Amino acid sequence: MAEFKKGDRVRWDAGNESSVGTVEEKITEDTHAGGRQVRASEDAPQYLVKSEKSGRTAVPKPDKLHPAD
Repeated sequence: MAEFKKGDRVRWDAGNESSVGTVEEKITEDTHAGGRQVRASEDAPQYLVKSEKSGRTAVPKPDKLHPAD
């Protein structure tokens, strides 16, 4: 799994299309973010990202994130 930091531009699959956005935060503990309950830890972090298109936030599974070119 790739590591990302705040400000990194990333791509992820969102339904039938890809979304592009910016990493807002690395989440390392259980919390509510991106409209859902997030289960995360130091060993299994997740990333809060903000979509460039919609401005909304999401927390896609880390294995779905890829660096955006």
